[in-house]
Amino acid sequence: MSDKLDVLIARALTNIDDDRATTEELLTELKDYLSVSKDRYAESGTVAAKLVETLQRSNEQLVKLAAIVHKKESSSKSQNLTELDKDELFDIIQSGGE
Repeated sequence: MSDKLDVLIARALTNIDDDRATTEELLTELKDYLSVSKDRYAESGTVAAKLVETLQRSNEQLVKLAAIVHKKESSSKSQNLTELDKDELFDIIQSGGE
């Protein structure tokens, strides 16, 4: 793989890892908060759902990255990424801060 692609993938993976760590920390804090009283579930359910959605998105990003890397490594016909691959990689990197 090209050095530029390696850098982009490393950056995307770092963003994904950072997002997952932050989200997991927030989920742990939310679980502690919810354990005090069942009344808190009503006020915090939406927050919990959003945090789980964030983890699901990062899983999707990891799958997309794995597919791009696999395609790049197994492709014997072309050494270039398709425009769709480039767009997906760019989207993964851009959404890393969400």
